[in-house]
Amino acid sequence: MKAKNRYIILTAGMVIQLCAGIIYGWSVFRGPVAAHLNWDAGAAALTSSVMLAMFVIGIILGGWAQDKLGPMKVTLAGSILIGMGMACTALITRDAPWLVYLTYSGIAGLGVGTVYMSTIAAVQKWFPDRRGFASGMIVCAFGFSLVLFAPLAKSLLSGLGVPNTFLIFGASFLVVCGICSLLIQNPPEGYLPKGYTPVQTSNMKRQYSPKEIIKTKQFYLLLSALCFTLPAYFILNPAFISLGTDRGLSEGLALLGVTLTGISSAGGRLGVSWASDKIGRKAAMVSIAVIILCASLLMTVAGGVLFLLCIMLISLGFGGAASVYSAMTAESFGTKYGGMNFGLVMIGFGVSALVFQNISKELTAGGSYTSSFVLAAVTCVIAIILVSLMKNPDKNLTKK
Repeated sequence: MKAKNRYIILTAGMVIQLCAGIIYGWSVFRGPVAAHLNWDAGAAALTSSVMLAMFVIGIILGGWAQDKLGPMKVTLAGSILIGMGMACTALITRDAPWLVYLTYSGIAGLGVGTVYMSTIAAVQKWFPDRRGFASGMIVCAFGFSLVLFAPLAKSLLSGLGVPNTFLIFGASFLVVCGICSLLIQNPPEGYLPKGYTPVQTSNMKRQYSPKEIIKTKQFYLLLSALCFTLPAYFILNPAFISLGTDRGLSEGLALLGVTLTGISSAGGRLGVSWASDKIGRKAAMVSIAVIILCASLLMTVAGGVLFLLCIMLISLGFGGAASVYSAMTAESFGTKYGGMNFGLVMIGFGVSALVFQNISKELTAGGSYTSSFVLAAVTCVIAIILVSLMKNPDKNLTKK
């Protein structure tokens, strides 16, 4: 099999990720959808939590399937799910608004997780020499989605209404992602980029299977550190606009805040992955936790411009974690089973989203987010400790 141009595959993966990232734009959709369906605002807010859970399930299933079937088939299936989920959301009526959980959160969320994992796993195999760069580029596109689609969604919702907006997005994503998925392939067996000779370490010679990684301390440290790094983002995610207006921003500036989170997330995914190639994965992971820790403490008092700065820093850390934890997993356990292995690590992501969003809901019952952000700062300290206990990828992993 002749090796294809790996940059074409990287570009196709980035386009798919750009489309898939719109799933994080629920804060833009929530108000118009709730009004269109005459749906309780609290029930509508739960759409984000359900979506994140299905996103992680999609990552696990997509990782397992792409290891078995190859990335092209799995990415195509995920693309179809995204398009179907968005389009079916357009058909929901006021008689059963809860069906949004099934279409947007369930079908589309599952599809997003599937394409997210299958494209990352494939691209990492094409870039063994620049794994941090490749991971950063492809997840950067995922984060940049909000920058492109949040203003577009706002415009379409205002001009064409909720059903037409979801139909347009669903049909467009189905076509674009479907075509790009046909280019997503694994490299030939034994592929190495021209001029690249891998450093031969004992750990790199071994490719850990999913059954094997769950017997290592490294796996549980990665999963737990990811879980405790991200709570601040998940506390903010469903409330970017509403909390922004409470902190003194106009509705227009609050919407700008959503766009800024996309820019920061994309910048973190690219910048942190690039930095981790230079300073090491562990140092990058600690840096992320420190940034989110400081921003979380500031969020207890932040308003106006300082609020925007804080959500940008938290989003930068969130995006950086997406790329550096992926690269760390691949370097710790190998790339042969990379899809499923990173899917298992991402269980920490799903647990963080579900647990800390619900804890925050209880803590903010009185309207104050102070306790929630103090909690997020404490979890970052825990994450720093967990990262310090990790083995470097070039060391032998110790089984439990």
